[in-house]
Amino acid sequence: MRTISLGLALTAALIVTGCGGGGSTPAAPSSSGTGSGSTTMSETAVSTTNAVGTPMNSLSDYNNASSSLQSVARSTQSITLNTCETTSSGGSYEFFAPDKNGDPNSTEQQYFYDSACSSLARDIVRIWTSTGTSSETVNRTAKIYAAGNGTSIATRTDAETLRNATFDQYGFAIPADGFARSNAGTLQYSGTNAVASDDELVMSALSGAGESFCGDSAGYNVNGVAALGETFGWQGGVFSGGTRVVNGDGSVTWTAAHAGSTAKGAIGSFSIGVGTQNTACPITTPMFTLAGGTSLGSYNIPTTATYKSGLLIGLTIANATLANGTTLNVTTNTGVSPMSDLFITGVISSAGASVATFTVNAFGDGTLTMSAGGTQYVITDWHVVK
Repeated sequence: MRTISLGLALTAALIVTGCGGGGSTPAAPSSSGTGSGSTTMSETAVSTTNAVGTPMNSLSDYNNASSSLQSVARSTQSITLNTCETTSSGGSYEFFAPDKNGDPNSTEQQYFYDSACSSLARDIVRIWTSTGTSSETVNRTAKIYAAGNGTSIATRTDAETLRNATFDQYGFAIPADGFARSNAGTLQYSGTNAVASDDELVMSALSGAGESFCGDSAGYNVNGVAALGETFGWQGGVFSGGTRVVNGDGSVTWTAAHAGSTAKGAIGSFSIGVGTQNTACPITTPMFTLAGGTSLGSYNIPTTATYKSGLLIGLTIANATLANGTTLNVTTNTGVSPMSDLFITGVISSAGASVATFTVNAFGDGTLTMSAGGTQYVITDWHVVK
């Protein structure tokens, strides 16, 4: 059972995991925590954002590591080290191997809001350790920066385990050969533990133009949402039927229907159960499950996400079904830079009327706004943090 200490001060979560045919949705979390009576619109909006956030965060982590470096074939693409590269959709990035600190078996990727590699958005350091011919462990630290802020506002740490993989010279698993990846992550916001999120991803070997994948995840807001006086958790997965396709322009598109459930509870009432890592699809017993809280209901979120140079360039969610009869639609705003927090717009609706909207940039940073009253919540790294 994985838990995170609450002995640090206060603040709160979002990513998408799902079901694309086959497998079964895990049982809803137990009702051992608090939370009775009707669900408020704010609870619906925050829990929905969290349900979308975990898979998006997981895919972003993985694509930062692989899609800018590896082709659909087994061989890796050439990449220029220690040089500012401009992305076709805005912004820029640099790649270092080893990292700028010179650590053995390490890489560092920096993403920038501008085209001149001067306004830092993300600074991601990986240090890997080989544990066998087809396995390794990776410690990953991502520092998160707001536009124009030279001091990081949040830090995400991840402990990854990779199995059944073939690795390139930088320690990345080559997608075309398939792999099984599990990850335990913690997001710290303003110096305190804000989000716990664990996930696993199983990728098949290349067949034709693409690959299939499956996975599951679970997570919760460690410190809760202060304005609501409670915390929120989620669990779900792409238990089978997900696809990953490399497009002609080098971008990568992930498609799956993400299914799961959300829950609410008193702060400190959630934990993540950790089982056996899966190495093949479909997934019948998820590795990660949520324990505690009171169920808010289930969701099914059909998602298409496209990445290029490791950066999200398009996200579409059409008519997702959520708890309490609400729906979700997410669009990419063409003509808006991925670096803008108006790049992605999500609308949560009930009975045809808007409940809330969220807007985020390609990194998952932005704002959730309630339609009635205009109350706002901060989204960082695809998670509601306060």
